[in-house]
Parts: sequence; structure tokens; C-alpha cells
Amino acid sequence: MNHAHPHHHDHSHSLHSNSNALLWPFLLTLAFAIIETFGGWFTGSLALLGDAGHMFSDSAALALASLGAWIARRPPSAKHSYGLMRAEVMVALLNGVLMLFVVGFIVVEAIARLAHPQPVLGGEVMLIALLGLLINLLVAWRLGQNQHSLNNRAALLHVLGDVLGSVAALAAGAVIYFSGWLAIDPLLSIFISLLILASTLNLLREVLHVLMEGVPPGLEIAAVKQAMTAHPQVVEVHSVHIWALSSEITALSAHVALDDLQYWHGVLADLREMLHTRFDIDHVTLQPESVAALKNGEVACWLTQKDG
Repeated sequence: MNHAHPHHHDHSHSLHSNSNALLWPFLLTLAFAIIETFGGWFTGSLALLGDAGHMFSDSAALALASLGAWIARRPPSAKHSYGLMRAEVMVALLNGVLMLFVVGFIVVEAIARLAHPQPVLGGEVMLIALLGLLINLLVAWRLGQNQHSLNNRAALLHVLGDVLGSVAALAAGAVIYFSGWLAIDPLLSIFISLLILASTLNLLREVLHVLMEGVPPGLEIAAVKQAMTAHPQVVEVHSVHIWALSSEITALSAHVALDDLQYWHGVLADLREMLHTRFDIDHVTLQPESVAALKNGEVACWLTQKDG
């Protein structure tokens, strides 16, 4: 059985860049979350307090994402043969669950505000929300430079929620300032929460697909098998499994049958190169088999299970 994983250095560099890219967005987001909390308390705006809650959750998300990227760079060990590449997926899952709690909190508070309206300083809300919008757009732009990582995408999801939250707070402040309609504040908070909920559920669905070792989006096992069997020395390909080790590293294992195994080393090199360049599959494990042995039933393929 032969393994191929030709560019670990590139992935290590990518994970290192992800970790560094998350540091200053975390510091900037945390600093303004504190400012916005005091601003929401001073103005009485739920939209501002909700946006501050989003930003605190963003800070936690960015910190966890940075930690996850750092952990994922650790090399394989006797206990973790793939290293800790799945750490970033687990962190993305935690981020999504955290966002669900934040959405629930904001909706409950908004309903309470609808029943018992509170005075809000519209002008001050507009100023604070405008500053928050500019900061969130800056952070979102920076995170948007790399959406291949689930960590970055999870963190970007939080920040995009804050962009919408800042827009809602700005709109709420303007409406209250010019018309005095207090209900707009909790209503816009609920609307933004529902938008964030939809995005969060989509992220969680993608994370769970990775954890269940589903075939990565954009890849089809049938197409990969067809490309492998197109090699002139390959007679049959079976027992093909494709899964994601992380959001940036795809793995494949398969059994490859040849008429003559003396060509195996050349076939392995060709298949490895083709899988990488055509399908972006990075970690390849291929088992060579003789066609004659397959016909004689000398080779069996199965998944083993423990009884009990």
C-alpha cells in the first residue's frame, strides 16, 4: 500500500497564515465590543446591545479560530496519526453553536422590549452604529481574503452578522431620532437574528458533513474513478473513499487493479499527480492489486466491525 501527500509544507504555511490573520481582527473586535456595550447601556438601544453581544461572540470566535489554526499545525504523533487537523473543524462547530445561543438571547430580549418599550437615544445610537459598521466592514474584508478555511469562514460569518447588526442599529437610531418609533429597535434586532440563524445553520450543516467524513463538495466518486481508470495500465478501481481531513486537505484511499504489478510505481506517480492537479486531492493512499488475483478470489475487500 502506498501513500502520497506531496505538499504538507504548503498546508502548514497556510494554517500559520490563518492564525496570524485572525489576531488583529480579534483585538479590534474585542475593543469595540466593550465600547459598544457601554454605548448600548447609555443609549438604551437593544440593537446596540445585540450588536455588542455579536461582537463579543465574534471575539470568542476569532480567538477560538486562531487557537484552532495553531493546534492544527501540530505534527502527527503516535496518538494522533493525522496530527490535529480536525481541530479547526471542531472549533468551527463550537462557533456555530455559540452563535445559536446569541441569536436566542437577542430574540428573547427583543420580544420583551416589544411588550415594554424603553426610551432610546436615537442620535447617539446612529453615531456608535456607524463607527461599528466601519470597523466590521474592515474586519470582514480582511477575513474574506481566505475563505478556504472553515475557521475563517466561521469567523467571517460572525462578523458579517455584526455588519448587518450595525446596519440595523444605524437604521433603528435614525428612525427613532426622526420619528420616535421605539418598536423599530427590537423589530430590527429580530430580523437580523433570523438572517444570522439561517447562515449559522448552513455552516453547521457543512461542519457536520466533514465530521461524518462525507465526500467534499465539488467531488464525485464516479468522476474520480473514471479519471483513474483512464490510465492505460489501470484495469479496475474499487473501494474508493474520499473525505476531508480538514477544510483544506482532502484524502483518498482506493484499490487499483493492474494486469502487471511491475508497472505499479509509475502508475502510482501518475495517479498521484493527476489526483492532485485535477481534483486537488492531497493525501492519497492506493493499494495495488493483481487482476489475476482478483479473478481467483485471492483478494478480499471489506470493512471490519467489532462484535458487541
